[in-house]
Amino acid sequence: MMKSLAKYISKYLLSFSACIIFLLVLNVVCFIATFHSTIMKDYGYTSPQNMLEVVSEASSESGTTAAVQSLLHEHQIWAIYLTQDGETAWSYEAPAELPEHYTIQDIALFSKGYLKDYPVFVWDDEDGLLVLGYPKGSYTKFTTNYFSAKAIQKMPVFLTFLLFFDLALLFAAYFLSKHKIIKNTEPIIASIQTLSEGKPAALAANGELSELASSVNKASQILSRQNEARENWISGVSHDIRTPLSMIMGYPQDETASTSIRKKAQIVQRQSARIKELVLDLNLASKLEYDMQPLRKEPIRLAKLLRSYVAEVLNAGIPENCSLGIFVEEAAEAEQFDCDSRLMKRAVNNLVQNSIGHNPQGCHILILLTCTEETITISVKDDGVGFSADKLKELEEKPHYMDSTDERLDLRHGLGLLLVRRITQAHNGIMTIKSKPNAGCETILSFSTQE
Repeated sequence: MMKSLAKYISKYLLSFSACIIFLLVLNVVCFIATFHSTIMKDYGYTSPQNMLEVVSEASSESGTTAAVQSLLHEHQIWAIYLTQDGETAWSYEAPAELPEHYTIQDIALFSKGYLKDYPVFVWDDEDGLLVLGYPKGSYTKFTTNYFSAKAIQKMPVFLTFLLFFDLALLFAAYFLSKHKIIKNTEPIIASIQTLSEGKPAALAANGELSELASSVNKASQILSRQNEARENWISGVSHDIRTPLSMIMGYPQDETASTSIRKKAQIVQRQSARIKELVLDLNLASKLEYDMQPLRKEPIRLAKLLRSYVAEVLNAGIPENCSLGIFVEEAAEAEQFDCDSRLMKRAVNNLVQNSIGHNPQGCHILILLTCTEETITISVKDDGVGFSADKLKELEEKPHYMDSTDERLDLRHGLGLLLVRRITQAHNGIMTIKSKPNAGCETILSFSTQE
């Protein structure tokens, strides 16, 4: 798998390197194509230096040949020949504003630069000085060299265009590579995310990352088998427990037994009922964990559902030292929420029973229903002993035994809160616990109404 991934990454690094090399070669080609004629003109056969040599070989103090004159005319070059004393021996197509006589200072000034703003180039021989002049603005001259003015004018535009072209091409290569990498890796990342949530995943084992996809599929199959085995085990044990449990719960109802035996039998019956509830909770939590519990969602008035639940609990009876009340905010009175009413009632009941079970000295329990434009909230709070900060941290951080492989049961919290959390998550909600020692406990279930 690592070889496959390394090969995949190397392929894209090599592709990007090849793209950069291609850009460099393309830049050189563009430069040559843009400045070839200028370079050939300035430094080839028709360059000022070469033209000086050609003209000087065919020229003297008395004049130049017709062929040279034709060459000068073709390239828009004028020429003058100065004698040793600075007089103009002859000229060809020289501008009218040029003087006929030049001093040593005049010659010293223009020999390295310009004559009347015309870029000039000079060649001295034993008879005098040959001067070739070019159109104004055709060359930019420095003391040691000369450069084509046209090339200098082109250069900023050329470099700017080349910069933007290179950046555009690099961005296109980056975008296409990124798109292809995301296209190849996104299904694998999504599958790994699915596996991290304990759910099976399946990938098409083909393409460049087929080896990695096969490994993900193999891990998914192992996880599926483990989950299936755990679910079958839980279902089997739950089924096997229910039959003897029904018998145990039936025998304590014998009215012919003595008073002491009946009292003990009532304890057995209550604990058996508790075991039965735990078995049902275990089955339900397991099914919710593996998405095997279908949600029967429908629009429900939560205010009506909660009032109905409170009436059922009060009619069935609760400990004498406990009381149960309900408060529905006016804005939430007619609010409807798409949910599985049976599961929602189960979550609230678990929280109420937790409050009763953790407060043997008694407490007042209040169910609150509130809502805003975005959320609807069910809170179950009591005024009992509450939890310490450490205990609250344990409830938030320590895993339940269905989520952990640790063998120490004292490092895990109970099933009731896990089931509440599972039901809340199944409805895309959030469960929050607030508590302080001797200041009661409040569990808040928040659900979005914007789905």
